[in-house]
Amino acid sequence: MGCDRNCGLIAGAVIGAVLALLGGILMPVGDMLIEKTIKKEVVLEEGTIAFKNWVKTGTEVYRQFWIFDVQNAQEVVANSSKIKVKQRGPYTYRVRYLAKENITHDTENHLVSFVQPNGAIFEPSLSVGTEDDTMTVLNLAVAAAPHLYPNAFVQVVLNSLIKKSKSSMFQNRTVKELLWGYTDPFLSLVPYPVNTKVGVFYPYNNTVDGVYSVFSGKDNVSQVAIIDTYKGKKNLSYWPSYCDMINGTDAASFPPFVEKTRVLRFFSSDICRSIYAVFGAEINLKGIPVYRFVLPSMAFASPLQNPDNHCFCTEKVISNNCTSYGVLDIGKCKEGKPVYISLPHFLHASPDIGEPIEGLSPNEDEHTTYLDVEPITGFTLRFAKRLQINILVKPAKKIEALKNLKRNYIVPILWLNETGTIGDEKAAQFRKQVTGKINLLGLVEIILLTVGVVMFVAFMISYCACRSKGKR
Repeated sequence: MGCDRNCGLIAGAVIGAVLALLGGILMPVGDMLIEKTIKKEVVLEEGTIAFKNWVKTGTEVYRQFWIFDVQNAQEVVANSSKIKVKQRGPYTYRVRYLAKENITHDTENHLVSFVQPNGAIFEPSLSVGTEDDTMTVLNLAVAAAPHLYPNAFVQVVLNSLIKKSKSSMFQNRTVKELLWGYTDPFLSLVPYPVNTKVGVFYPYNNTVDGVYSVFSGKDNVSQVAIIDTYKGKKNLSYWPSYCDMINGTDAASFPPFVEKTRVLRFFSSDICRSIYAVFGAEINLKGIPVYRFVLPSMAFASPLQNPDNHCFCTEKVISNNCTSYGVLDIGKCKEGKPVYISLPHFLHASPDIGEPIEGLSPNEDEHTTYLDVEPITGFTLRFAKRLQINILVKPAKKIEALKNLKRNYIVPILWLNETGTIGDEKAAQFRKQVTGKINLLGLVEIILLTVGVVMFVAFMISYCACRSKGKR
């Protein structure tokens, strides 16, 4: 009888030990299986989960615009006063709804090439008004004229055309005209062939961004989606030194197994440069744990604060020998037009930049760019890309519309917020295919390990107790 009981207790302890061992073995083996599956599914080739979502995003992407309506246009032209602005918006468009085109695979070099078609559809239900709402905004053609034609004689000729067309430093334009283009009355009078259409995003619809060539990750998963060339080149030819490099991905995804210490590098054709994001917080997005990566203020700092930014410093007049910060001169990328990019409301910019403008209120929550990245797959499941488009206006003695100005202005035209969040259906699918399986495996490991250890300890204690009782 004693032997049966002792044998039973030993058997229980052995079963407990085996369960604990199974749980222990399952941990590295399970992790290995997960890693193997992820490495297979994130590769950009026909048949993988990543490729399907990469060709056409399942996420609805919207671009919201807030336009800076100038309140005191005549005062500015006459007295070089501070420009009073009032933001109006959002005016919302659906974008990135078109699938990638011209997809070609270079299997030898493990590259995939494509172009991204551009398209924008107005969403009235997500907007404060219609595309026909009118604003007082900077006259883009007049403001750019002295930059594009610095010669005094040419400016005299241009001045006569500006007067003849009754153009001024400011103009009234509809949202649709400002964003997507209008025929400018001043440029229409220019005697030699010029593009008479002007708009902040003109041309956009029926155009493409690219050609991009990215690594498929077939031979090296740590390279997946990283851009090899853009428009056939490894560099941009806009910036000196390493600032001209095309780094990282397009931010839609990153190589898998993202750690908090990693700096996520990505290229944005909108800002004509590569930039980076750093870990900010852990967040739960529709039941999926994600890491939020944010653009740090150091990315826009002056070379005095961040020496790495010295090669982004171009215009000496505006940057005050590179001591001003928070705006980026992208004129080279925009055919010489005086276009400057910043964060909305000049967030993280030096005080002198926003000083001539009244009505701005930078806000970290509303104006920061962030990416919510699922760390195991490296997929970006939610993002908010926020930037402001500004035009540099300088005094020009030969152009009447600008001759009374006594200072340079970086005039904010609009700011945009491009957002996308994984849909409920896609999130459920993702939980089922990725996080659900990983969580289930983790749960099985813990249960096996816990039950095994408890059984082993309990049965061994009982066995020892029985043995000592039997000896008495």
